[in-house]
Amino acid sequence: MRKVAWLALMMTLSGASAAATSAPVALPPSPTVQQAGDVLGDLLKGEFQVQSGASRSAAQDYLQAALISSDPAVAQRAAAIALLAHEDALAARAVARWRQLAPRSDDLAGVEALLALRRGDRAAASAGLLAMLDRGDWQRVLRTLMSATDSPTSAPVANDLLQRGHWPANFEAWLAFGDVARRLGDPQLGKLVISSVLLRYPNEPRGYLLAALQLGESGDVANAHVAIAHALELSGGDAKLRDQAAAAYAQIGDLRMAAQTQAHGAQTDDTYATRAAWLARADDKPALAALYAEVKTHAAAPDSERGLLLGQLAEYLQRPDEALAWYRGVADGNARDDASNRIAIVLEGKGDLAGALDMLRTQRRDASDNPDAQIDSYRIEAELLAKHDRKPEALAAYDRGLAFFDGDPGLLYGRALLLEDMDRIPEAEADLRAIIAADPNNAEALNALGYTLADRTERYAEAQALIEKALRLKPDSPAFLDSLGWVQHRLGRDAESLRNLRRAFSLLKDPEIAAHLGEVLWLHGDKDGARAVWKQGLALDKDNRAMQRVEKTYHP
Repeated sequence: MRKVAWLALMMTLSGASAAATSAPVALPPSPTVQQAGDVLGDLLKGEFQVQSGASRSAAQDYLQAALISSDPAVAQRAAAIALLAHEDALAARAVARWRQLAPRSDDLAGVEALLALRRGDRAAASAGLLAMLDRGDWQRVLRTLMSATDSPTSAPVANDLLQRGHWPANFEAWLAFGDVARRLGDPQLGKLVISSVLLRYPNEPRGYLLAALQLGESGDVANAHVAIAHALELSGGDAKLRDQAAAAYAQIGDLRMAAQTQAHGAQTDDTYATRAAWLARADDKPALAALYAEVKTHAAAPDSERGLLLGQLAEYLQRPDEALAWYRGVADGNARDDASNRIAIVLEGKGDLAGALDMLRTQRRDASDNPDAQIDSYRIEAELLAKHDRKPEALAAYDRGLAFFDGDPGLLYGRALLLEDMDRIPEAEADLRAIIAADPNNAEALNALGYTLADRTERYAEAQALIEKALRLKPDSPAFLDSLGWVQHRLGRDAESLRNLRRAFSLLKDPEIAAHLGEVLWLHGDKDGARAVWKQGLALDKDNRAMQRVEKTYHP
């Protein structure tokens, strides 16, 4: 819980209560001193359970506090904890208490609709969300739907809103509705909503970009290209729209076209770097070579940032000696420290691990006024050692870094992944929880912890709650969708699992996603489909740990 919210609860317990709405609410008698002490104790226990990952116990403790307290904020928090833990029965009791204390709370209707979605009550969910929509609160309606993307009732309810709702005559509202419909995983619903957007706003280029994403995810790449091209025609040369169109090409998998689109207009180090990253992912060496020549043409005497970029392009092109020359020419400021770290990576690639480690240690001494570069040097050292299967030394490098930079999330995250690879799951979990305790909205740590619990333990409900929170923060992340699909498979919900795994693989061709999708297809009886997906995964990385496990287990 944020400190502000915790302070508010403490003030309430000490008598500084505030009504949830401006209208008077009939409350039970104020708690006795003994009861207030019990509330505080239950809240402290609940918060401890939240931080330690015991989600069901946390929900029980918060509910107990809510039943004693006369503060609606306690009941609201109890409902939120129970929902995150997927303890819907406890959430319903907390919501009932919340309604008793603050029946006019704006937040209450959304939570009641969410519970209806969770239990599959289409009529109640539709009625609640339609009432909110009639009040003009379309943002809350969409947030509620996004909180229940795994419920099979969400898409039918969204269709009810489309057919019977009074959706505002507002392009941003319709665009947001189209985006949510696309993410609910029902292609027919997505097409219906997006066609409504295009019908109402035929001259809005962003509507066509949204349509392109829907078409790409459904496999209709040809028409996705048509939609993006039309968006560009309507954009009037707007640079921001051009960047969005380039990103849309990347999302539908056409990285070369993304880079070509980004190449129009004024170029900066950022646009050059974006183009390089897309072309590197596409493994388009000729286009990368042309980009390298273009950047060199505009950099007769490159400044430090441009020199760093040129070194990275040379690295992409596997020209290590040229990369080293560019990096060694970077003489100023933070870019020099970043270049020194890159030199170490290039040296290791040339077979000189000892020289790479020496460079990193020298860089740490010289970059005393650049903590970010020093942190990176510890991370790079650990990753290079782990690459050479020197995992205990890699772990020691992370430990040294954390001794100087206590609690750094990047180092904790890297160490957690290494510990998981070393089968030291409790320690990996502790590092990820430390990141989340300091930053509850760290989506990568939430997903990593959720996936670890799903893959390496049987704590599936807790894993799902963590992954769902990560997805709320980054709804289109292929890695997070893969994690959600994997935990749904572990829970025996393969229809939902396949929907999310297929969407993840459509967004990112990745060997681990391929391993998971293929395994669920295989166990679902589609062995030909599984073999086809696994073939793609092996082509991407035959040494991937997940793909190796698939080959050992299923012998496809």
